[in-house]
Amino acid sequence: MKKLLTIAFAFGLICFLPQQMLANLNQEQEQEVEVVEAPAVEDQEEPQMTVAEAPSVGFTQELKNRFIEGGPGFMGIVLACLILGLAIAIERIIYLNFATTNTEKLVEDIESALKSGGVDSAKEICRNTPGPVASIFYQGLDRAGEGVESAEKAVVAYGGVQMGQLEKNVSWISLFIALAPMLGFMGTVIGMIQAFDKIQAAGDMQPSLVAGGIKVALLTTVFGLIVAIILQIFYNYIVAKIDSIVNDMEDASITLIDILVSHKK
Repeated sequence: MKKLLTIAFAFGLICFLPQQMLANLNQEQEQEVEVVEAPAVEDQEEPQMTVAEAPSVGFTQELKNRFIEGGPGFMGIVLACLILGLAIAIERIIYLNFATTNTEKLVEDIESALKSGGVDSAKEICRNTPGPVASIFYQGLDRAGEGVESAEKAVVAYGGVQMGQLEKNVSWISLFIALAPMLGFMGTVIGMIQAFDKIQAAGDMQPSLVAGGIKVALLTTVFGLIVAIILQIFYNYIVAKIDSIVNDMEDASITLIDILVSHKK
């Protein structure tokens, strides 16, 4: 898990840093162009050309520029929440996909193995089958010699262990979902405080004096909400996947106990 998080974090930095450097260069070039052209504006054609050229900027480039305008303080923390949350979500999705088992086929194989080769043959099938359902079946079959009640207790106890494995690290995703917009709101509040400090220092209410600070403050909230929305989609998928696997585990456990009862008779 630690190796996966490290690789995901490094991959995110590798993908993001070059794009951020390019965005910085583009922003500096645009500022230089504006500084050179600003004094030479004499007619109304050049502003019209600037307005016409604005939609040509792609959505991704615009998003990068807005992200950089938000400042490295809170934006860096929000980005870290996104990278760590996605790393955990991807790891959970991969684990849950590998944990999914065709329970109907497994039950049929175990039932036929009990009839032909006994408990040892059924346990061998469980060893060769990945997933929590097969592990629960193995624990139940391992205690089958002590009686059906003992096997049932083993299935229930080990089912709780497997459920904990399925839900491992999912709480971190919910933490990042709550933390990202909270950081955005904090950045907004701090930006507004700074804007009012500038008004107090200047002694005059000038829109140009506080417009930049208010824009930066609002950008932190926007990106915090974007991160929370992205992680919320992954979180809901993971929770639904866990519920599906848990339901399969419960149904298969009941079927296993019924099979053991029939086998004892």
